[in-house]
Amino acid sequence: MLADLFSSESVTSGHPDKLCDAISDAIVDACLAVDANARVAVETCVKGKNDISLIVLAGEVSLVGEAPDYQAIARKTAASIGYTSHDIGMDATSHELCDVQVHITTQAANIAQGVNKDGLQQGAGDQGLMFGYACTETESFPELKGRYFPLAAALSQKLTRRLSAVREQRILPWARPDGKSQVTVEYDEDGNIKGVHTVIIAIQHDKHLKDQFDGDEVRELEFVKNEIIEHVVKHSIPKQLLGEDCNIVVNGTGRFADPGGPYSDAGLTGRKIIVDTYGGMGRHGGGAFSGKDPSKVDRSAAYASRWAAKHVVAAGLADRCEIQLAYVIGVAEPVSLRVETFGTSAVSERQIAQRVSDVFDFRPGAITSDLDLLRPIYSPCAAGGHFGRTPGKNGEFPWEVIDSAKIEALKF
Repeated sequence: MLADLFSSESVTSGHPDKLCDAISDAIVDACLAVDANARVAVETCVKGKNDISLIVLAGEVSLVGEAPDYQAIARKTAASIGYTSHDIGMDATSHELCDVQVHITTQAANIAQGVNKDGLQQGAGDQGLMFGYACTETESFPELKGRYFPLAAALSQKLTRRLSAVREQRILPWARPDGKSQVTVEYDEDGNIKGVHTVIIAIQHDKHLKDQFDGDEVRELEFVKNEIIEHVVKHSIPKQLLGEDCNIVVNGTGRFADPGGPYSDAGLTGRKIIVDTYGGMGRHGGGAFSGKDPSKVDRSAAYASRWAAKHVVAAGLADRCEIQLAYVIGVAEPVSLRVETFGTSAVSERQIAQRVSDVFDFRPGAITSDLDLLRPIYSPCAAGGHFGRTPGKNGEFPWEVIDSAKIEALKF
């Protein structure tokens, strides 16, 4: 009998698309540091080739005050991720080996007039639909308790954050910035989690690593796999989920040696929207987050709908909850709100939707106020997922914070 399986993937901060997300979000943070009401929509593209690497910044920024040095931000961000050598995919510190092109203009006046209203009258920055999702899958595991998140997505995120950590902390000094993970979770016939069926890791590594094994690539790959299992997989996945029959694949095509990153693959902002959200378990409205200020409901309303869905599940109203919001440009109130609980709630979805509407204010101005979004808190979101995260010391991920008063207000 075919097993009941579900898979989610994640990518490291050094993946070319995530590098672009990081640069775009660093620009958002820099602009908000100058003007809390800055309007930002910036896309990044990266690509490397034999003689030079290229970073292209394009988009719209409107703010009061002196604009940040976009080129310097791009270089500093890429270097902080690890791209300081052309041999590994990009040397962002070198003006000779890395060209940064800036094509940033101001926000169109006809868009600004509908958005730049005061307080709760602020209109949505665009039309569109956003989804928030939460579930109880992570709540049986102490390491993940309180996240209310799909298990496969939570584990794949943990793996890629750990891949970055072992490189940055020099636990695996041969590791390089570019990498991916994928986790497959197996369920029984009643929908209960049986364990992790498959773990897949791809990690860029030092091209000279094979010299330690007299050029033997088979021994090199075996070494990489063993080190990844010991320092990444076992560190990230709860022991009770990682059975002896779990299939672990590391660098499935063989060597993933320098160069990698932008040299091997072009990167674009907003190309990892499923990685950023629920790993495919919850739906996605299609709008990317990175590079956008909170007036863009693609970002802020997606955060608000996740916040609300998490409260619905935490309040015990459902084991799974998905909330859809929809907006029209320039109008504050969402045009629709829908709750789906997939048959896991004791009361009707209409009742839950009404209670959610009473407890949460989904107007853009209210969202930015309730979650305190007009701050430079977005760079940590660029890799490792926007949801299912632990709120940071500096107020990062406020949409993950449980408000006990809202929990009580939601209960029937």
